[in-house]
Amino acid sequence: MSQENSNGRAIFLSDRARPLANYPHARVAGGLIFVSGISSRRPDNTGKLESTGSVDSKSEKELPGGTLELDIRAQTKAVIENLETILKEAGASLKNIVDLTVFLVNMDDYTGFNEVYNTYFEAQTGPARTTVAVKQLPSVIVLAD
Repeated sequence: MSQENSNGRAIFLSDRARPLANYPHARVAGGLIFVSGISSRRPDNTGKLESTGSVDSKSEKELPGGTLELDIRAQTKAVIENLETILKEAGASLKNIVDLTVFLVNMDDYTGFNEVYNTYFEAQTGPARTTVAVKQLPSVIVLAD
C-alpha cells in the first residue's frame, strides 16, 4: 500500500513486519527510494531466530524456557529478502541499490553475513557498502539500512 503526501510516497507492506514506530517501510521522493532500517522480523513480528548449528559468534537471545543462538546466515537471508520485497513495491530491485549500510551487533558475524550477502550481490555491480558494529539493535543481530 502506498500513500502520497508532501514528502513523497510512503510505502507500507501489509505482508511484512510492521515498523516499530510511526514510519513507513520506505519513502519514494525525487526519483529516489529511501528504505527504513530492515531486520529479519517476519510478517507476524516474530524474529528469524532459529539456529542452523553454524553460528559464528556467541550471539544469543534470552527466551522463555532458555537461550537460543541466533544464526547470522538465516537472519541475513531474511533481511535481504525483506529489502527485496520493499524495493519491488517501490518499482525497483536489489540491482538498483547504490549504497547499503549494515549494522551488526557482533563483528564475529561478519564472515557469515558476507557468505550470504555475496550470493545476492557481485563486486562489480553491487552497492557501495559500510558495515558497522553497534552495541544493540531493536530486534535481533543484523539490520540493513
